[in-house]
Amino acid sequence: MDAPTTTAAGNGTSGGSSSDGQGGGGGWFTPRKEPTPRPATDSAETPEGSPAEAEQSAGEETGRERIPPPRRTVAAIRPVGSSGSRPAPPPRHEPPAAEHAPARPETATAGRPHDHEPVAPAAAERASVPAPAMSANPAPAPAASAPVTGASPGGSPDALLVRRTMAEIAPVADKVTSYFYALLFVRHPELRALFPAAMDAQRDRLLKALLTAAEHMDNAGVLTDYLRNLGRGHRKYGTEPAHYPAVGDALIGALTRYATTTWDEETEAAWVRTYTTISQIMIDAASEDELRAPAWWEAEVVSHELRTSDIAIVTVRPHQPYPFLAGQYTSLETPWWPRVWRHYSFAGAPRADGLLSFHVKAVPAGWVSNALVHHARPGDVLRLGPPAGSMTVDHSTDSGLLCLGGGTGIAPIKALVEDVAEHGERRPVEVFYGARTGIDLYDIDTMLRLQQSHPWLSVRAVVDDRAQFPDAVREFGPWYEYDAYLSGPPGMIRSGVDALRGVGIPSERIRHDSLEELVTAAD
Repeated sequence: MDAPTTTAAGNGTSGGSSSDGQGGGGGWFTPRKEPTPRPATDSAETPEGSPAEAEQSAGEETGRERIPPPRRTVAAIRPVGSSGSRPAPPPRHEPPAAEHAPARPETATAGRPHDHEPVAPAAAERASVPAPAMSANPAPAPAASAPVTGASPGGSPDALLVRRTMAEIAPVADKVTSYFYALLFVRHPELRALFPAAMDAQRDRLLKALLTAAEHMDNAGVLTDYLRNLGRGHRKYGTEPAHYPAVGDALIGALTRYATTTWDEETEAAWVRTYTTISQIMIDAASEDELRAPAWWEAEVVSHELRTSDIAIVTVRPHQPYPFLAGQYTSLETPWWPRVWRHYSFAGAPRADGLLSFHVKAVPAGWVSNALVHHARPGDVLRLGPPAGSMTVDHSTDSGLLCLGGGTGIAPIKALVEDVAEHGERRPVEVFYGARTGIDLYDIDTMLRLQQSHPWLSVRAVVDDRAQFPDAVREFGPWYEYDAYLSGPPGMIRSGVDALRGVGIPSERIRHDSLEELVTAAD
């Protein structure tokens, strides 16, 4: 699941399995400090999104006028108890010779994150954080938690204003994001080198992240977990507190340009407060994470098994201990495409030997997935971001598990089964393994062996070329006393959630890491 690919944890769906397109990371700003070689392209033209092109694009959008300065500036934000600076990332490994690189960049395709990014354990209550200072004419700064507290049924005032803006810019989302990056790179050209060479998917990520935040502004727990996960994940790019004001200025400038109907001083003040809060949560999470984990882990490929012409099982050995939970996923960078990260689910529970396995499906436009399937070999060194994802087993209950895995979405499902077995539990686990063709059931033998070893486990293969996999689940059951887990393509997740709700499983007992899927659907 590229970013998990399609499910909640890894399969190009919403969890973290293996399918990717192109793009950078998971949030709206994903830089890294040290310069790295850009991937070779078939064209000598200036890379899309470069400062030169950004300035030209901005000129076209403004009738060749100079880009106006922002009316309000998001000032420097520093985490509480921190100097606001971070040590530079350690030197990265050198990429292999160019002749080993994939032939050419691909265009973004839809898919789940199992080449995806990237939700960590619920965050503890944040201490009161003084709002960062603003530039001229700042709006009154509320407590840091204001924009994300549960307000009235219709939403908090700031949430309503933010959502109104998002609704207005939705039809011109491409222009808004392009203009945002144009502003950012023209005003801060030194930042361009920190982004992926190709900006297509990176532009999409900004809007997806904003949509996700806007949708959950009045759900403090969900939004805070999501933002803290982004903050931790952004450490691997070299993001520093000082970068956030530049991003905020460009964001306000782009919204001012395109939200012509709904934009006013009150709306601008709401966005400044909201962005300030979002930034502080991310900065705090990154600062806390620095005390207990590296920004990334290097891992050597020790095994590469090609299961089909386009699916490989890649096993790596991290150079440092890598803690994670079964059902989670990680972001992964290859030496062939620096600064391009994809999410993949762990295809097993934590092992005593520390090895990690991923199921990767090469997709036509997948830079990372094609590199992993067709170019990676034992001895290659990859980079792993921090673990993420909430599609984990609740061992405090004895409810049965209903698991739906589509394609490489079976990877995190296999991990969940192993996790239940290692805890010595005997609760029923029902696995539905879906695929469009028989050959796509590439790991069915493994699942059947697990079934033979554990009498509480039932595995059913569903071959369905009409993409009606969730409908087959309705024929069995009843399922209303089960906890449900879905991992696979976005379409399967959407239809699966509807089907499971229809048979009586409450929404709160259906897990699929939907927030990550929203941000990385282009993978």
